[in-house]
Parts: sequence; C-alpha cells; structure tokens
Amino acid sequence: MASFGKLLSSLNTAFKFNQQTNIIISRTYAARKGTREKARKKKVKVEVKKIGFIPHNQRGKAQLDLLRQSNRFNDSWKQTPVDDVWSAQYNKSKVYTFEEAVSCHRETHHPTMYNVPNAPLIAKIELDMRAEKKNRFIDNISRICPIPYPFQHGDDRTILVFAKGSELQDEAKKAGATLVGGSELIKDIQNGDLMLQEFQYTIAHPNILPELVSLRGLMKKRFPNPKNGTLGPDISNMIHNFLTGIKYNANKDEREQDYAAVNAVFGTLNMETIQLEENLIALLKDVDSAKPRRNNPFITRCYLLSPPSREKFIINLEQYIDSSENTNKSSLSDENEEEEEPAEKTAVN
Repeated sequence: MASFGKLLSSLNTAFKFNQQTNIIISRTYAARKGTREKARKKKVKVEVKKIGFIPHNQRGKAQLDLLRQSNRFNDSWKQTPVDDVWSAQYNKSKVYTFEEAVSCHRETHHPTMYNVPNAPLIAKIELDMRAEKKNRFIDNISRICPIPYPFQHGDDRTILVFAKGSELQDEAKKAGATLVGGSELIKDIQNGDLMLQEFQYTIAHPNILPELVSLRGLMKKRFPNPKNGTLGPDISNMIHNFLTGIKYNANKDEREQDYAAVNAVFGTLNMETIQLEENLIALLKDVDSAKPRRNNPFITRCYLLSPPSREKFIINLEQYIDSSENTNKSSLSDENEEEEEPAEKTAVN
C-alpha cells in the first residue's frame, strides 16, 4: 500500500487538474545532461576520407611551398641608391641601358679576366602568365623568333619541306632543308616508311595543302600553320628563319603558375652592339606578341647574362616595349563587351 501511495503522489505532482479552465496541466522534466548531444551525433554520419599513398618525397609538400620564396624578384620596397657604391640588401638594383650592360660583360670577359671574348649573351625575360580572367593562366610558349643578324647558335636543326614542283623543291634544298618532297613524301609517311619524329620542324607550301590534309591526324600540332610561320609561299625565307632564328620556351612554374621565364641566346659578345640590340628587340617583340588582353604588362623584367660570369644586369624596357598598346586593347575590348551586353539582354527578352 505504501508503494501505491507513492505512485499516486507522483501522478498528482505530474498532472494537476485546473477546475476553473478544465485543463490538465502537465509538468515536464529536463533530460539528463549529454543525452541530446549523443542523439545528435548518432544522426550525423561522419565520412572518413581515404587518402591514397603519398611518396616520401611528396609528404609535407604543401608546408614547404608556403616557406618557398617567390621566383619573381621584387625590390620595389627598397630605397633608391644615391651614391655610386651602395648595399644591395637595402637599396634597389640598378637599371642599366643596353650599351652599359654589354660593356660590363665585355670587361669581365676580357683576355685579362675570363678570356672568353665570344661568349654567348643570354636574355632572361620574366613573364606574367596571368590570362584575362582571374585564376586563369596562358599556355606555355614554344616558338622560333627570326632575327636580323644571325649567329652560330650551335644547334643542328632538321627541317622537312612539303612542296610541289621542281623549282620550289630546288629552292628549298638550296635554302638548307633536310628533306624536300611532294606527294611521294605523304605516301611514305602514310605507309610508315618515313617517321615525322626524325625532323624537328615541318614546312609546307600552299600548293600541296589539299593533299597534306590527309596527314592532319598524324601531325596534330605539327601541321603547318601560317600563324607560326610554317605555311607560306616564301619557302626559302621560312627555312632561313627556322635555321637561324632564336629558339625559346616559356614554361609555367609548378608552384607559381603566374610566373615563367625565357632564357634565350640572342648573340655573342664579339658582335657589334647595334646588331645585338636589334636581335634583342626582335626577341622582345616576338615574346610580347603572345601577351593576353589585360592592363598589367606581360614582360615584367629582363636580365642580360653571359657565362661563365654570374653577373646579371637589369636593362630598361621602356624604349623597347610600349605598355600603352596593351592597355588600349584591353580598354577597347571592355567597351565592346559593354556595348554588346544590352543587345544580348534584348534578344533574350
């Protein structure tokens, strides 16, 4: 009976009847601490991400990339030197003219020092590889730049020429082509008797283009194109440009996609200064022709090097590259886009 009485008392405390409103008032008690959190954790599914095998030389690569210095040298925050002698740690690097940089290299390569008067002169051109849109970058560059004053670059370049007619073929052979032919060369390639990989460059005359289309699948990017100077009527001039021109590449850095550098030899120190300067101008203009349409300059800096010396001199680019052309093109493209937007909206409506 005692236990039954305790049960009744508990029921009376849990439910009370209000006689005036005829409503049963129920009393609720708080749950034990931690039960609601446990219930929520049961409902949430924890997904365990599986990480594949990471080689030992790739582990911790992200942390090392954060500590890695940028390839692009920036000393704009330093003060401008006032005297002829200054500390490179606290002052900006001096910008030389082309004549001053070449004369400095000739002094170090004099017979009394390095004794290499015909050393190659290298231009290191730093590029900003950002495209028009954010977080987009332009593709790697691989081209040959024709120069007004050829020199001995030391490369053995093989050229395959497609052309119809004995006169054009004789002209190509005299210009220095490795192999010249017409429809018989196309058949040899199709049968597998001749491999395209044996030749570095492929040049064609427009008169054989209809028959050459059958090799488009095999040649792919090596198919002659007037944009890269491999298709045109002047066979001898194209062969001359590929034999004597400056070959250069610009590959993006894996960890710094907006940076690339061109290291190209454009002459030797025993050439005249005017000839070297004109070769450099041709190289800078050819590199700058690949710039995207945006306000920032494509070529950010240019050094002159000449091994075995480690010295490098920054040259002034203002007289060689006009940065206003890029801004004008980008502003015109923006205006055209703004003009085209209302027309598109009306067409949709």
